[in-house]
Amino acid sequence: MSMDSVFRALADAGRRRLLDSLHDRSGQTLGQLCTELDMTRQAVAKHLSILEEANLVSTMRQGREKLHFINPVPINEIAERWIGKFEVPRLKALSKIKKSLEGED
Repeated sequence: MSMDSVFRALADAGRRRLLDSLHDRSGQTLGQLCTELDMTRQAVAKHLSILEEANLVSTMRQGREKLHFINPVPINEIAERWIGKFEVPRLKALSKIKKSLEGED
């Protein structure tokens, strides 16, 4: 999966709400997600398909039901690539200030 597909999937507010719902309570069925989010079954199914293609949601069959689970790995990869690298200089600066204030130069 490319980061582009993850960014495209995250660009939609409805899909972000689905991920929030799965984060709050993982392992929901399509019906449970529809009820919780007040969306039509077709809309939720379409959003879930896009989230699955981006590897943000995984599924597991349990009897006749298909359970949906959030996969945080792609979001973490984005955080590491796009957020983490900007934090390093700031953390180094804070550490330097702390050492200076504590007389540990």
